Amino acid sequence: MELFSLEFWTALLSIVVIDLVLAGDNAIVIGLAARNLPKQDQKKVIIWGTVGAVIIRALATLGVVWLLKIPFLLVVGGAVLLWIAIKLMVEEKEHNVQAGTNFWAAVRTIIVADAAMGLDNVLAVAGAAGGHGGLVVLGLAISVPIVVWGSTIVLKFIERYPAIIVVGSAVLAWTSAKMFVGEFEKFESIAPYFENPVIKYGFEIIVVVLVVATGLIIKRNRKKKQQQLPDNSDDMRQRAQ
Repeated sequence: MELFSLEFWTALLSIVVIDLVLAGDNAIVIGLAARNLPKQDQKKVIIWGTVGAVIIRALATLGVVWLLKIPFLLVVGGAVLLWIAIKLMVEEKEHNVQAGTNFWAAVRTIIVADAAMGLDNVLAVAGAAGGHGGLVVLGLAISVPIVVWGSTIVLKFIERYPAIIVVGSAVLAWTSAKMFVGEFEKFESIAPYFENPVIKYGFEIIVVVLVVATGLIIKRNRKKKQQQLPDNSDDMRQRAQ
């Protein structure tokens, strides 16, 4: 990947979008972990906790970038990313985080919670980086400050415009498709087919459409079941009477 090429800027934009969509809830964790501390200490906790979390996430992501160079791991990573993309659309997240009782306890909580919640983010960013370690660092440098300091705005936008989640899921699916293509291109028997732009980009588009459609169908079916639950409970009460 050439520096500052179209591919470079596309990958960087993908990383920033992935970070904003997947890491918005991590910002809530940061706020919850520091909520019991005095006001004057909360900003310091957020800064130190975020620094620690970013360092760990950057190291973990660079490690995954290296691991994805091992044969067949791109396919495994791509498959996991497909699951993450669908889960992003259908999952309703809860934030049960214990607040720290002192400065370093709160910092530790932020780092541990962010590491636990950020596994999907690490894999997604590593896949989008396409083996370029510098992109990982640059993407995190751009998106993390936005997530930490502008988390409320980001989350309000996501709540007000649910289509943002669909876009984020599509970006994840596209990243996954590119990981599959990257692995296919290593095989001499398959590689020539993917030199054809129609086949290459057609495959990526099909993957994105299938993932988004699957997520929307699952979400719609869940809503239907939830709407039917009160009716069922009323019927049971009437039968009991």
